[in-house]
Amino acid sequence: MTSKAHDVCLATGCGSPHVHGMPINQDQFDQFAAQMPGMGRDPQSVRMRVEALEAVLERMFVVPGINRPIGLDSIVGLIPVVGDLATAAMGAYLVWEARNLGLPKWKLARMAANVGFDTALGAIPFIGDAFDFFWRSNTRNLRIIRKHLDKHHPETVIIEG
Repeated sequence: MTSKAHDVCLATGCGSPHVHGMPINQDQFDQFAAQMPGMGRDPQSVRMRVEALEAVLERMFVVPGINRPIGLDSIVGLIPVVGDLATAAMGAYLVWEARNLGLPKWKLARMAANVGFDTALGAIPFIGDAFDFFWRSNTRNLRIIRKHLDKHHPETVIIEG
């Protein structure tokens, strides 16, 4: 037995008046995203997302004794091949967000080169792990995105102090 949009959901028994798995249109998604902080397509939301991702990838933990921040990029990079590909995908997401912001192609190429360089050298056993500790491609890419946002969308600037 199938449920209709006006019937109570029978697929999971949740009792809500909808059909699970029904795709939503763009207007519905935009309305939902507007209600969630940091989920929109506006420059402020993009800034929040890329800053949060950079913090997770590069500065999530502080190494005791040397007080050096590290993130998932260094930790996951310890897993051969899979770790480097996973962190490359997360770095590529930053480039994708920059493309959506309208950064020039030369800046996108520079950001892609940062991710590619990090991935290529990070894939070398032992040397790559040490390299990940010092080369922070995501921080470099965040700096490029911030400069663009500060110039073209000054309302997104966050004053820290």
